[in-house]
Amino acid sequence: MKMAVIKTGGKQYVVKAKDKIKVEKLNIAVGQKVKFDTLLIADGEKVEIGLPTLADKVEGTILRLDRSDKVRGVKYKPKTRQAKKFGHRQEFNEIEIIKI
Repeated sequence: MKMAVIKTGGKQYVVKAKDKIKVEKLNIAVGQKVKFDTLLIADGEKVEIGLPTLADKVEGTILRLDRSDKVRGVKYKPKTRQAKKFGHRQEFNEIEIIKI
């Protein structure tokens, strides 16, 4: 089975055809196709490594744009009884890999 290592959003992902992955938000509309830089392609017996990337691109389709679960944090200052709560929800795209 053919697999690849792609790079997007400052992170690397190991993918195969028809995989669904969650990546950092991309400024591309839902339903459109996107191509990723490929760092490595492996096929059972043969391995191609890019220096830094390969000419081949991995292609995927954006399925949805969503937000992750809320992460809550607290800033606290001792001796003054001062505390501030905050939350953050990171946006991400879910992508289905079409072909390698």
